[in-house]
Amino acid sequence: MGDYRGVSELQETPPAAPASPAGTAGREAPGAAGQPPVKPVLTAGAAKRANASVIGMIIALVLSIATFLPIVLMNPTPKTDGYRPDINVSAVARNAADVAGFTPAAPDTGETFRANYARWESGTGSGVPTWEVGFLTPKESFIGLVQTRQSNPTWLLQQVKSAPVTGTRNAGGRDWELRDTGKGEKSMVLLDAGGTTVILTGSAQLDEFTVLAAAVVKALESNSAATGSASPAGTAAATVSPSPSPSP
Repeated sequence: MGDYRGVSELQETPPAAPASPAGTAGREAPGAAGQPPVKPVLTAGAAKRANASVIGMIIALVLSIATFLPIVLMNPTPKTDGYRPDINVSAVARNAADVAGFTPAAPDTGETFRANYARWESGTGSGVPTWEVGFLTPKESFIGLVQTRQSNPTWLLQQVKSAPVTGTRNAGGRDWELRDTGKGEKSMVLLDAGGTTVILTGSAQLDEFTVLAAAVVKALESNSAATGSASPAGTAAATVSPSPSPSP
């Protein structure tokens, strides 16, 4: 009987419940699983204040545009022909005459050629002081005038970009030496221009070169008449005329 009771007591003892793994209790907390995230709710007053700020910014932007628009309209953009400087070539030439030692050529081209610069260069880098004028042609090309009384072969080649002599062209009753590399730019050179050398260089067509060269010759003749020296035309005639054949 004692053994039977011992066995009965062991069978009637309920088994102990297993311990829960670490962290399981947190995952099984009531209301934690399957709940959507909490979204903030914008109140009517806050929404009204936000809309008022946006509307205020738009109004301020419109007022700023309305303020500056009349200023922009009163200052239109320049036309496509760009800025045209008002260069008085004759006045600059007169001012440069004292330091140049000669009267620089100031060709009168009327309204056809527009000067965009006129200056006297002391020749610090090249050693050759020069009178320089830039012209915009009627066909919107460019021709630069350079005049000096201290020309030398090296400087001359630099000015014409080592272009070879390809012929002569008459302009203003004078024969100009024509130099052309065939790459766009060309030069016309007047070697004996009243004791100076005049070079025209640019990308313009030869007909525009001829018009400007004729105006240069006229200016040189006017300067010679004013100073009472021999005219360039007379000097040129002696230079380009063939030498007479010796008598047998």
